[in-house]
Order: sequence, then structure tokens, then C-alpha cells
Amino acid sequence: MTEEIIQITLSNGMKVLLKEIHTAPLVSSWVWYRVGSRDEVNGRTGISHWVEHMQFKGTPEFPASVLDKAISREGGMWNAMTYLDWTTYFETMPADKIDLGLRLEADRMVNSAFDEQEVGSERMVVISEREGNENEPQFQLGEAVQGAAVRVHAYHHEVIGDMADLHSMTRDDLYEHYRTYYIPNNSIMAVAGDFDTDQMLERIKELFEPIPAGAEPARLARPEPEQKGELRLSVEGPGETTYVQACYRFPNASHADFFPLAVLDSLLAGPSNLNMFGGGISNKTSRLYRALVEKELAVSVSGGAQATIDPFLYSINMTIHPQRKPEDALSALDNEIKRIQDEQVNEDEILRAIKQARAIFAYGSENITNQAFWMGYAEMFADYNWFLSYLDNLAAVTPADVQRVAQQYLLPKSRVVGTYVPNGGEA
Repeated sequence: MTEEIIQITLSNGMKVLLKEIHTAPLVSSWVWYRVGSRDEVNGRTGISHWVEHMQFKGTPEFPASVLDKAISREGGMWNAMTYLDWTTYFETMPADKIDLGLRLEADRMVNSAFDEQEVGSERMVVISEREGNENEPQFQLGEAVQGAAVRVHAYHHEVIGDMADLHSMTRDDLYEHYRTYYIPNNSIMAVAGDFDTDQMLERIKELFEPIPAGAEPARLARPEPEQKGELRLSVEGPGETTYVQACYRFPNASHADFFPLAVLDSLLAGPSNLNMFGGGISNKTSRLYRALVEKELAVSVSGGAQATIDPFLYSINMTIHPQRKPEDALSALDNEIKRIQDEQVNEDEILRAIKQARAIFAYGSENITNQAFWMGYAEMFADYNWFLSYLDNLAAVTPADVQRVAQQYLLPKSRVVGTYVPNGGEA
């Protein structure tokens, strides 16, 4: 797999990354905008996600009724995602059809209509999505824990937003958000696949360079203060299953400790997949699986780390065995963490954890769509060199590094523990 890419910034400030891959007659094109729930204030939570929905409602040139049919007819796929720090749109198509995707993205960077009636209908779609999430115990628990663990920073709220804001935001609110953040100097285009670089760059310039730069968006500056002690909470709701989530403060992706913590995550719970739509691998060799699932304290256990611009959270999620109490599982979790803090992990176990973390990273980086994803994704919180050096940074992690970050970050005084307590009722 070649790692050579071409990087250029257009005259309007839009950064373009191109990578030729001639293994299949496909091209994957992504446009990333530096806007997500991190940029939202109370009263407008969920606005980035809602604007993403509106980008599929069409423009005068590409009405909504023809968009999906046009992509499908040409044998392509397309989608979009909104997260904490970013919103992205992509098309993966036969190489000779990718121009449709390029034209579509250039057009909807400027010409999305935000029709009042479409805004109203999409309001109900997003509200229904929120209501569906609220029927899920793990969403209820995760939202409560996140809100308690992050009080000041805008990572406090879920990407989908608060129900009150979904009811109150207006068409003008959405359109203002769109016009503020959907500008070329706040975006990155990443294209990978079977194309000629000179021809692709010429076409991108032709389509995107005429779009004028906008004012640099203002950014919220609300650093999260240090937590002053462990917080515990419970959420009650329907069902028969008890869940526990323990969240610890976690550094941003560009911090040097991100890499030993990624190995610690692999050792404890099995490696997290940083690719948002990649698959997973078995965590049956992880310490928490052996301590919790094999000893029937929990039905399942998983860890979750994210690559973010600002410090966020590392979560450990446990589905409690029906015959056990959540306190038993939490005690076993604490014992495993203390073991790592007190006794340096042997070299062989660290190497296995690194190998698994490397494997899941490789699995999420191999096809053309994934490679184009990573080109833009890494730019959202660092740069493409972060991606290129990721495996080397993992390989450099030592047992002493893992012990140090366990001692520094996995402390009860800086965590939030939430328990979902089922009441036996139906949702």
C-alpha cells in the first residue's frame, strides 16, 4: 500500500489531499467540515447533525428526488456523518463516474436550499431519531455519564442534541450554521482511488476554487476543569438488564500519551476501532474479558476511546450478568486496573496488545474508501502524518509507559461511574 499523497491548498483556503490507488477501478471522495457538537451552544445543540440531514434535501441543480437515484444508477454509494469535531460527506463510485460526486459536493457547499417545509419534516425525523435513542438503556446511561463527566466543555451534550433544542431551532438558525461553517477555508477534500492526480486536481480546482472563502468561524474556548472526586449516578428505566459505564478523562489525539493509552485499552478491554465504520476483532484475550465475562460477572465488556481535538473520555462498558450485582463487576474492574498500576505488565503481553491494536487499525485502513476516510479524518484532530506514524508510535510503547498512564489516568477520583437500573417494565 503506497503512502504517497499530494497535498495542496486552493486559493480559497480549501485543503486537498489526493492519493492514487490503482488496485480497483474505484474512487472515494470525501469532504470534511470542521464543525460538530464541539461548536454548539445551549439552544442550538444538535444543529450540526440536523444541517447534515438538510444537505440531502437537494439544490436547484440536484433536487432531492434525483440525488439518491443518480448515485445508485452509476453504481456508487454515499453517506455522511456528524461527530464531536467534524461533519463529513463521501461518495465512493466507479472511477469514471466520480465527477458526479465532485459536482454534487461543490454544489451543496453553496446552494443547499433549506426549504421551510423540508426543515419542518426533517425536524420530525431528527426528533424521532432522538426518541428512538431514548428507548435504548445504553444511550440513556451514556448521555447521563457524559453530561456528568463533561460539565463545561461543549462535549457535554450528545451529537444529536437536546430535545428542547430540536423543538425550538428555526430554519434561519440552521441556515446561519450552514453559511458559517460550510465554507472552503473550513473544509478538507480527500480523494483516493484510480485517477490521475493532475487531472483530478484540475477538476477539483475548476469546481471548488470559484467558491469564495468565508470569515474564519469563531471557536468556543471552554476547557474542562479538573474533576474533584469520583462521581456516581444511576439511571432507572425499563428492561431486565443492568449496565455499568465507567468513564475516565482521556487526552486529545495529538497528545503523546494517546498511544500508550491505546495499548492499555487493547490490554484491558480489546482495542478500540478509531475508524467510525470499521469492524472489530475479538477481545477474548483481554484482561477484563477474562476477569469479568469468563468469571460470569458480566455478559460482555468493551472499552471505547475516540480521537478528538480536545481531551474527552475513555469509557469501559459492562453488561452485568443477571445473577450478579454491578458492585461485583466494578470491584473486578478496579482490581484489574490496580494490577497494572502496581505490577509492570510483561513484555509478551504488551506485544500482544500492540499486535491487536495494530491489526484493528490495519483492518480499518485497507480498502479505498477507508484510505480516503483516514486522509481527511486525521486532519480533523492532527494531520495525515498522525496516521502514517500511528503504527510506529504504537510499536514504541513500553511496559513502563503502560504502567505510567494507568497510574496517571485510570484513577477513581477522576472518573464517573453510571449504572442503568432496570425496573422490569417495557419500553
